[in-house]
Amino acid sequence: MNIVTLLPFIVLIGAMFLMTRSAKKKQQAAAQMRNEMQPGTGVRTIGGMYATVKEVNDDTVLLEVAPGVHAVYAKNSIGAVLDDEEYNRIVHGDGDLKIDAPVVPDDASSLTESAGADKDEDDVARIDLGKKAEGDDAEKAHDAAGDEPKDKKSDGESDAK
Repeated sequence: MNIVTLLPFIVLIGAMFLMTRSAKKKQQAAAQMRNEMQPGTGVRTIGGMYATVKEVNDDTVLLEVAPGVHAVYAKNSIGAVLDDEEYNRIVHGDGDLKIDAPVVPDDASSLTESAGADKDEDDVARIDLGKKAEGDDAEKAHDAAGDEPKDKKSDGESDAK
């Protein structure tokens, strides 16, 4: 066999090796993180629930999800072990939040006020959202197009009553 024919297979095997190696590293890092859990640390489960570790066993973890409420979880269900500062910020709302974006008001009144707020409401132009008479629209549309239908019906109208 020629080396040129074997080259695609070698590249494919190399790519598979690199992908499995990176996945294996991620699994080892997650297992190490779960093994280093200690009672009192804050965790996030893979379902997104935040809790405090109370007990760590071989395959299970006892979590306090609320004061006085305990639940037993598998170690594999722990998604992340959080440091105390981050856990308190998320769960208790402690810490300073740095907001760079403008704050949106709770109500829309400030968004709907016009620049001339001193004017009376009668002076403000209103948009008529009411339905116009059907006969007027149909006649104007056909007159503008120049071709008049034989039975004077517009699209969607029928004789059924």
